[in-house]
Amino acid sequence: MSSRRDNRIATVQFLYMWDINPSEKIEDDMERFFGSQEKPRVYFEFAEELVLGFHGHKEEVDEIIREYTQNWEFRRIAKIDLAILRLAIFEMLHRNDVPPIVSINEAIDLGKIFSIEDSKRFINGILDEFKLKLQRPLREASPEG
Repeated sequence: MSSRRDNRIATVQFLYMWDINPSEKIEDDMERFFGSQEKPRVYFEFAEELVLGFHGHKEEVDEIIREYTQNWEFRRIAKIDLAILRLAIFEMLHRNDVPPIVSINEAIDLGKIFSIEDSKRFINGILDEFKLKLQRPLREASPEG
C-alpha cells in the first residue's frame, strides 16, 4: 500500500472521529491521533495537510455535499461516507497536486474499506457529478500544483 493511501486512510479515520467528537483544538486532537499510530508522525504529514486543509474549508465542502445530496438529508449521511466525501471534495477543490480522477478512485476504494457495498455507488455518484463543475484537468495534476 502506498504512503498516500495510508495517509488518506488515516485522514478518513481522523475526520470520522473528529465529526463524532469535535473539540476546540483540532491541533491537539491531531497530535494525539497521529502520534498514536504505528508509524512515526512524520509519515502522516500528508494526512495532517489534508485534515487542516479540509478544516479550513469545511463550510465550503459541506455546502457542496449538501448541493449534490439534495434528496438526502445531510445529517442522515453515514458519518464514514461523509468523511470520505469531505476528503475527496477538498482534494478536488484545493489539492492541485492530486488529479480529480485520483481523488474519486481513492474515495471509492476507501468506501470499499470502511463502508457498506452501496456506499461506493453513493460516493461515486456525488463525486462523478461534482467533477463536471471543475475547471481543471481531471486526469493530471494542475501546473500550479
